[in-house]
Amino acid sequence: MATVAVVILNWNGKTYLEQFLPVLIEYSGADVEIIVADNASTDDSVSFIQQHYPQIRIIRNPKNEGFALGYNLALQQVKADYYVLLNSDIEVTPNWIPPVISLMESDARIGACQPKIRSYHQRDEFEYAGAAGGYMDEYGYPFCRGRMFLTIEKDNGQYDDEVEISWATGACLFVRSELFHTLGGLDEDFFAHMEEIDFCWRLHNYGYRVMYCPNSTVYHIGGGTLPKTSGRKTYLNFRNNLMLLYKNLPSNYLFKVFAVRLILDIVAAYKFLFQAGFKDFWAVARAHIRFYQALPSLRQKRRNLRHGSMKMMYKRNIVAEYYLRGKKHFTQLDPEKFFTK
Repeated sequence: MATVAVVILNWNGKTYLEQFLPVLIEYSGADVEIIVADNASTDDSVSFIQQHYPQIRIIRNPKNEGFALGYNLALQQVKADYYVLLNSDIEVTPNWIPPVISLMESDARIGACQPKIRSYHQRDEFEYAGAAGGYMDEYGYPFCRGRMFLTIEKDNGQYDDEVEISWATGACLFVRSELFHTLGGLDEDFFAHMEEIDFCWRLHNYGYRVMYCPNSTVYHIGGGTLPKTSGRKTYLNFRNNLMLLYKNLPSNYLFKVFAVRLILDIVAAYKFLFQAGFKDFWAVARAHIRFYQALPSLRQKRRNLRHGSMKMMYKRNIVAEYYLRGKKHFTQLDPEKFFTK
C-alpha cells in the first residue's frame, strides 16, 4: 500500500494552523503522516503545535528560505511514496486523499496531480491558484480551467473530468517522492511563485504526465503570504516566468517567445504605471534586470536539463484571447490549439 506524507510549509501561520489542522487530521486518516516544516517562524507556531498536536512531526528549517528551498530541505527528511505539498490556508474535505492516489497509482507515468481547488470564502467558485487545473500559453502566461486572469467561474460541474494538465498548483500538489528527488525538486532560485510550474514542465520534458482529479476537493483562502497587490509578488511573478521559459522552452521557440514577451512586458509595466503607480512598474523592470543578470547560471541549468515538451500549452496568446477576443472562460478556447507533446 502506498504511503503518503502531507507536508505543510509554515511561516508565521499560527492562525491558519489553529483553523485548519483539526480538519486536516480528521479527514486524512491514521495512516497518513502529517508534517509541518517551519521556515523559522517568529510567531509561536511551533510551540502551538507541540502543545496541542504532539502527534504532528515538526521539521525546523534554520531560516526563511522561501517556498522552494523550504520544501526541498524538509522533503529530504521525509520518507513516503507520495508527498502532498499543502498550503497552511487550505481546508480539506472528507476522502480528499484516496481519489488522487488511486488516479496516480493507475498510471506510473503520472508524476504529479492536483485536486479541485475551490474558494474558501466564495465556496461555490473556483479559487484563483489552481482552480480545475493549470495551463499556460506559449508565451508563458498561466491560466486555469475555471480561472482566466481575473474571471473566476462558479463550479457547476463543468470541469468534473479527469484530464491531463500543464501544471498542478503548489497550493495542494501531490507528487511521487522518487520523481521529486530524481528531477531535482523545486528550483530554489525561484524563492516563491511558479516553482511548481517549472517542476511540472520538467516532468513533461522527462516523459511524465500531470493530472487533475475532480473527485477530490479542497478550499483555499489564497494570498496569505503575499497579497495580490504586493510589488514583491509582481516582481517574483515576472522574473520567475522569464526564468521558467528560458529553462524549459524548445530551442526553436526561444527567440520568438522572448521577442514577444519583451513587448508584452513593456506594455504591462506601463499599464501598471498608469493604473497602480510606480511600484509595480519598477517591479517589472527589476524582474527583467535580475533575469538578464542570472542568464549565465540559467544557461548552465538549461544545458543540464532535457527540454522540448510544450504539452498542454496553448498555441495562442491568452492575453489577446482574453482582452481582445473576449474569451473569458476556458471552454471558449479552441481545444485544437493545445500542444499534445
